[in-house]
Parts: sequence; C-alpha cells; structure tokens
Amino acid sequence: MRQRVLTSLMVLTAVLVSVLLATIPIVGQAPSGKAPSKATKAAYTPPKLPWGDPDLQGLWPGTDLIEVPLQRDPKAGERIEVTEEEFAQRQAKAERTAANDKVEYVAKDSKVGINPPGYWLEHGRPQKITSLVVDPPNGRIPELTEQAKQKAAQAKQAKQGHGPNETWEDQSLYDRCISRGVMGSILPVIYNNGTQIVQGPGYVAIRYEMIHETKIIPLDGRPHPGSNIKSYMGDARGHWEGNTLVIQTTNFLGDKNGIGLNGGGTPHSADMVLTEKWTRVAPDMINYEATIDDPKTWTKPWTIRMPLRLNPEFPLYEYACHEGNYAMFNMLKGARADEKAAEEAAKAAKK
Repeated sequence: MRQRVLTSLMVLTAVLVSVLLATIPIVGQAPSGKAPSKATKAAYTPPKLPWGDPDLQGLWPGTDLIEVPLQRDPKAGERIEVTEEEFAQRQAKAERTAANDKVEYVAKDSKVGINPPGYWLEHGRPQKITSLVVDPPNGRIPELTEQAKQKAAQAKQAKQGHGPNETWEDQSLYDRCISRGVMGSILPVIYNNGTQIVQGPGYVAIRYEMIHETKIIPLDGRPHPGSNIKSYMGDARGHWEGNTLVIQTTNFLGDKNGIGLNGGGTPHSADMVLTEKWTRVAPDMINYEATIDDPKTWTKPWTIRMPLRLNPEFPLYEYACHEGNYAMFNMLKGARADEKAAEEAAKAAKK
C-alpha cells in the first residue's frame, strides 16, 4: 500500500512539473498589448504543442467582462448587445477605475470602509454584450425547481432568530477561504481575475488566482470515480473535439457553492454536470462556454459564454486568504461583544 501511494505521488509530481515547464516558452511568445481579435466565421487554426494538442496556454483574465452582468436586464429582452449610450457608460466607468491606478492611495482612499480601495479594482476593455448568460435566449437564469425552492425556504427558516455571526459556518465558503467552486472561480469580479492554462502530454491544468485552486484535467478517457467521492471543485475529465477542449465535471459536493460570483447564488446539487468548452478563436482570444445541467436545482440547463483575451503581462498574485482573513475573526469577535453587552444590559434591567 505504501509503495502504491508513493508511486501515485511520483506520477502526479511528474505531471505537474511537465505541465508547469511546458507553459514557460509558450506564454513568453504570446502577443501583448494588441486589441482583441474579432472571431469570424473563417475557422482559426491554433498552433499545436509538440505532442499535437491545440495550444491554449497562457493567462486569460476576465477583466474585460467586469461590467457585464451575469443575467441580462429584463428590459433588454433577447438583445445581445448594449446600446451605444449604455456602452459609453461602461467605458466611462472603466476609465474612472483605470484612473485610480494613478492616484496616490493615501490621498483618496484613506477613509475606512467595508469596500476595497479604488486602486485594488481591476479594469479591462469594456465589452458590448448584455449578459454572460446566453441561453436561455433572454439571458436569464431559469426558474428553480420546486425542490430547490423548498430547500431555500428551509434554509431561510433555519436562520430565524439566528444571528449572522453565531459561528464561522454562518459565512460562505468564499468568506471562509475554502472554495468558490468552478464557476465562482472564473466569473469576473472586481479583482484577482487571473485564469491560467498550462498543458502537458495527456493533461490540462487550469489555475485560478483567487483562493488559488487548480484543476488537473486528464485527457486519457478514464471514467469519473464513484459517486461516493466528491469535492468542492468536482472531478473533471477532458477530451478534444477538433480544436475545442471539452471538460465535463461531476462528483460535486452538493448544497455548498452556487454558480454566481464568488460561488454565491443558489447552491447547486451534488448531481450537477458542468460542461465547459475552451476554443481558441484568434491568437489573443479564447471563447469560453459553460453549460450547467442540474435538474434538481434548475428547471432546464443554461449556458454562460465569455470571450477571454490573452494577457501575458497580467500578474497572478499569491492569494494568502487565510493569513489575511481578519474579517472573519473580527466579525465573530464583534458578535461575541454584542452578546456580552446584551447580557449585561439584561442583568442591569433586572436590578
């Protein structure tokens, strides 16, 4: 048994080393500072890696999509692009965010608040798309099933008379520095939007900047493990359909993460099947698509699509979440102080 464990560790180490080494020359050769190429009907043929797989390697941050909502404004109907006026507003907001990079933070952001200072916020090239959800055609997440509605009602009922910080388990997995789930890790938020793809023979690795989770995806056709083995990020298996990398992920821990930003929103069930497609459509552009199929939670499958632009100069910072998670400590400490004050006030009232 010991020998089998050691052998498995050696194989995994070899794969990770080969994957990480493979990315160095490729990323270094990637173009930088160019406007994103527009995908056309003419098929783009991506370069191939030495072992023959299409080259998807590089840093593909979601910063261009920060201003794009997950769901479409109902007023837009099935319109897939914003109006010129709406686009101008997005551009102006991106310019204001970019300007914060050049402002001395002590001069503008010295006031204490609950939000991050402006110079933390990332910015990209605004997009005209009205929503990340593209199917259903109205850009809206489908209705919850009756089962999911009952679960939500039960969860709300369980919190009646329960303070928001009685225990650390009252906070989300994201706030606890545990996981944002697969979709919560790639959907664009205000900062730390780095996503890096590295490849090795028979494997693809996808590394996410925030919470620093990494998916290792085998491409050899092996089956998923038994249903008794589950994790926050699920179990991923990949294959190529032409130049498109298709990843199917199952074996999720249910009722933990949602599909929203940072893993928020309605938690998906353990039976969810997530199908992701990565297609390099230009030297500096990948189309990313994800279909969520969870009959226990939503009445029908739904799809998210995002154009991701290559940016080899995007810094992928260490995300020391637990080490800097003073908010969790202070919330619990503050709750205990409130409880003590209420107890002392009740005792004083009896005297």
